[in-house]
Amino acid sequence: MRAKKRRLIHILMTAAGAGFCAFFSIPCAAAVIIMSAAFLIFYESIFSHRRDQVMNLCDDIDRILRSDDRISFDEYKESEVSVLSSEIHKMTIRLREQNAALLTEKQFAKEALEDISHQLRTPLTSVMMILGLMNDSGLTEQERTEYLRDLYELLARMKWLIETMLSLSRIEADAAKFAKETVACRELIAQSVETVSVTAELKGVELRTIIDGEPAFAGDMHYTSEAIVNLLKNAIEHTPSGGTVTVTAKGSNIAAEITITDTGEGIPEAELPHIFDRFYRSSEYTKNGFGIGLAFAKRVISAQDGSLRAANVKPNGAAFSIRFYHTAI
Repeated sequence: MRAKKRRLIHILMTAAGAGFCAFFSIPCAAAVIIMSAAFLIFYESIFSHRRDQVMNLCDDIDRILRSDDRISFDEYKESEVSVLSSEIHKMTIRLREQNAALLTEKQFAKEALEDISHQLRTPLTSVMMILGLMNDSGLTEQERTEYLRDLYELLARMKWLIETMLSLSRIEADAAKFAKETVACRELIAQSVETVSVTAELKGVELRTIIDGEPAFAGDMHYTSEAIVNLLKNAIEHTPSGGTVTVTAKGSNIAAEITITDTGEGIPEAELPHIFDRFYRSSEYTKNGFGIGLAFAKRVISAQDGSLRAANVKPNGAAFSIRFYHTAI
């Protein structure tokens, strides 16, 4: 409709100009008409080409909306709609990246749910079996108390598993917010050791702390304490009764270092590269765990620009070394 209106205006202006020129010279009027016609043909040609490009661009956008990822905007680079096509191309790239991220998150959520359900199945089965045994009217008070203790331990492990999985999922999805506050290693270790002190006492494992000076680092007290608690639980679990778990801390101009050493059986050399992998469970070192405690500790420490390494110590036992660098390197 606008094109017809423009043509009509152009014709009227040409007629007016030619009529005015005709009073002075017929050849001049004819020249005006010829030039006007030539200009109209040239303009219509350019307009038609531009319209075709816009229509092609609209078709490409429609194909993109129908999930066609093979669209390229190279053909518009030298055209008059190059700026528009460039912006649409940028928008398309962002939409593709967002779509890929959503698909990744969806797959991650699916795998996380599958992992949680798999890990909960065994303790839930045990809970159901114990509840069935407790229905026996012939149970003594001591037997009933032992069953209740077993139930409590199973439910506590399930609670820990769910909370750790949720925290791990938040960290891996970059949804966890880590504070940047001054964390005193002495306070951090005292808080972490207190959390596992009852577990160590029941296992018959001695907990020792050796702190050189007042080392500190910039990080998140809550998350870091959870990571160290997981490392301590792992050390206690793999230390026999009568053994020792030692936590040492020291500082330097470069980093604050915390080391957790146990007197257990050590880590099989073949397992060392994998023990921080999520849900990794070998036939030896991690056979009694869920395979997420060490993975959680690794993610928490790495997210704060720290490092966590595992090694065996002589004559026996394992050591986990944590470093929080004062300047991220």
